[in-house]
Amino acid sequence: MDQIDRKILAELQNDARLTLTELADRIGLSLSPCHRRVHALEKSGAIQGYRACIDYRKLGLAFSAIVFVTLSESNKQLVQGFEEALLTIPEVISAERLFGTPDYILHIITKDLSSFQKLYDEQLSSLASVKKLTSTIVMKDIFQGRKASYPTF
Repeated sequence: MDQIDRKILAELQNDARLTLTELADRIGLSLSPCHRRVHALEKSGAIQGYRACIDYRKLGLAFSAIVFVTLSESNKQLVQGFEEALLTIPEVISAERLFGTPDYILHIITKDLSSFQKLYDEQLSSLASVKKLTSTIVMKDIFQGRKASYPTF
């Protein structure tokens, strides 16, 4: 990864809808080398995909909560089953496994408090191997999906 690759990543983070021609112009490369570099970044996994950033509130999903999950056991099969089950719950927009306790942190969005309560009671608490759930309501979004700064070394 060199400085040009970092520039490509930064430009695509700012606007993933850039055409290859626009991207090449912005970073000062001709089209073919720019295309090769983007393809190499995609193939290496440095670029994992292209997504739209959604304002959930405009979709009527104004309630946001963080849920900490502690599992009763942490064997490979239970962890894998828990993680696969999370993928089936569309209200879970982010899930990260942690070292120590709790085992997971989930970011959940729903329409309102009663929708969250229903999700919490009927789905989250019934997931296999869940020992404890602790939740907190998000007061304010400061920023989401922050763009990474790439070291220049």
